[in-house]
Formats: sequence, C-alpha cells, structure tokens
Amino acid sequence: MKRRKFLGTAGAGALLTGGLLSGCGQEDSQGSGQATTSQQTFKWKMVTTWQKNFPGLGTAANNLARLIGEMSGGRLKVKVYGANELVPPLEIFDAVANGTAEMGHTSAYYWKGKIPVAQFFSTVPFGMTAMEMNAWLYYGGGMELWREVYAPHGLIPVAAGNSGVQMGGWFNKEINKVEDLQGLKMRIPGLGGEVLRRAGGTPVGMPGTEIFTSLQSGVIDATEWVGPWNDLAKALHKVAKYYYYPGWHEPGTTMECMLNQAAFEALPDDLQSIVMNACKVVNLDMTAEFTARNNTALQTLVNEHQVDVREFPGAVLDKLRLLSAEVVAELAGQDELSARVYESYRQFQQQVVAWHDISERTYLNVRGG
Repeated sequence: MKRRKFLGTAGAGALLTGGLLSGCGQEDSQGSGQATTSQQTFKWKMVTTWQKNFPGLGTAANNLARLIGEMSGGRLKVKVYGANELVPPLEIFDAVANGTAEMGHTSAYYWKGKIPVAQFFSTVPFGMTAMEMNAWLYYGGGMELWREVYAPHGLIPVAAGNSGVQMGGWFNKEINKVEDLQGLKMRIPGLGGEVLRRAGGTPVGMPGTEIFTSLQSGVIDATEWVGPWNDLAKALHKVAKYYYYPGWHEPGTTMECMLNQAAFEALPDDLQSIVMNACKVVNLDMTAEFTARNNTALQTLVNEHQVDVREFPGAVLDKLRLLSAEVVAELAGQDELSARVYESYRQFQQQVVAWHDISERTYLNVRGG
C-alpha cells in the first residue's frame, strides 16, 4: 500500500521543527546532547518487529524514519530494517541495547520474559484505550516510569503508535461458553496469553510473520493479530472461520520506539528533540489511520469474503475479566517497581473511567447509530 506523506514535504518538516518542537513540553529534548545545534550528520539503523512495509505497523516505522530525516534537514538519516532483515523480530530489544541498531519499533509486551512489568506500557487486558494510554503516558506519569524500567538496559522508550481497540481474534471453533477455551491453542502475546492459560487454553508465542501458515497447518487453533485492516492484509479470513470481538486482551496497544541511550545522548539537542517529537506525531497518526482503515476493511471482510463476525458471549468475557485481574495483580506483586507502575496505571484508569462514564460512554450510548 502506497503510504501518503504525513505533513508532506521538507518544508512541512521545517514547520514542525520550528513550531511543534517549541510547544510539546513533556517530549522535548532531554538536554544531554553535544550542543544545541550542529551541522554534523548521523546515520542510524531502525530494526522492527514487523514485516517491511506492512500496513499500519511497518509503514509507521517508515513514516517515523522519514519524518526524522525531513525535520532534521537530512542531518539524521534512519534506515529501516523489517523483521528478519537485520535481526529476528523478537530480538529487537537486545539489538538496540547492544548497539547493533540505534533504534527499534515494536511493542513492549514482547519483552515479558526479560522485563515482565514492561507489559503495562504495551496493553493490559480490560485496561485503558488508546486515548487513555496516551493521557497516562504524557500527563499521568506513565512515561517517567517507563523510562525508569528501561534505564538499566541502556534504552530510552518512547510511545510511537497505538492500534486502538483490537479484535478478539480468528478462531476455527465456536466459542459459546468458557469450556470452549479448554485446550485451545492460540497465538496471543503478553498478559492476555497468561489469562488464556488460566482459562484452560494454551497460549503460543510467535511473531506475526508465522501466523498465517501456523493457522493454516493446524499448529494453532486461533490467533489474534490486530484488527480488520491488518487482518485483511494477512488474509486471515482464508484460514479461519470465525472472527470474534471485542479485543478484551488489547484495548489500546501502544507501539514503542526504543532508543539506544548512548546513541541518543550523542545527538545535538535539536536532533534529540526532533526524534522525540517525530515519535509523538507517529503515535497520534497511527490511531487515526487505524480508525479510518478498519472501517473499510471490515466491510470488505463481511461483504466480499462473507466472514462470520461474532461477539464473545458475556459469560466468557466475565470469566476472562476475573482472570485478568488476578494476572495483573500478581505481576504487580513481583517487586517494588512493578508495584509502583501498577498503582500508577490502576489509579489513572479509575480516574479516567469516572470521567468517561459521563462523557465518552454516555455520549456514544445516546448518539446511537
């Protein structure tokens, strides 16, 4: 899919550099660069978890690299490597930490084996939506905690995309009751995978590049991916019968740009600010694009491919909600930092729910169709 240019030309990039950078408060430069400005040029590598040019995810990485190049006037050039082009998709964390690449585009729940608490900064089952996650990260202390979590690894995390509420996934068996989850082999990452395990299923970890063939061959019985736009691009409707909603496991999944701290701090202050604010542009742009593209893709799946779209039964969702609370609480009890992240996340969600109950939720209910 040919990607439109967000903000267009280098002239627009200059506008961003002069205007947006002066007013983005929390995402401004950390002030550790060599000097305020410099004519020195830099060449960086960005590794990603996604297939090269994959709609929404892969193109967001491309967009980020392009924006950095335009906004810097070519002083910082970033070359993007898709999954397996430079390193395997689930080895992004180590590649950026050890300097193989200066930055990576991925999502934090892939590192649950290394840093379990990192999952809070990706998505939490029955947790916050994209808008709520951004509010917590930018204005609720979430970003500061995230950076504290990654600091021992020499990494700086930055929000760089959000898919919004996802779909529940593709299944080759009907889910009519909780017992139907028993023995279900499903590709599902992060905290949602542990919830499925406690419900009697078998979570399977694998990168997105392996989903289609695994579902086709019967290695897995079900898979979640993202939503109609990305799922149509993977042609998952060809290898599964039922398409369930809602995406209880991923209500607002944040994508991350992880930066090698040493490489970032070697940049002049203005280039640091450009990197941070380019991430912010891509973070907000991705949610808008997913919202727009999912509309059309869902109609295509239903009308052209006769996909059977179903809602999870209430009893199934109730059970998954209870199990999710247990899983998240146990994660919070692992250490002092995890407890602080959990408490910050929990308190912010409670506060924003109180507001959205009388704003977003009420409005959507009275708006109707």
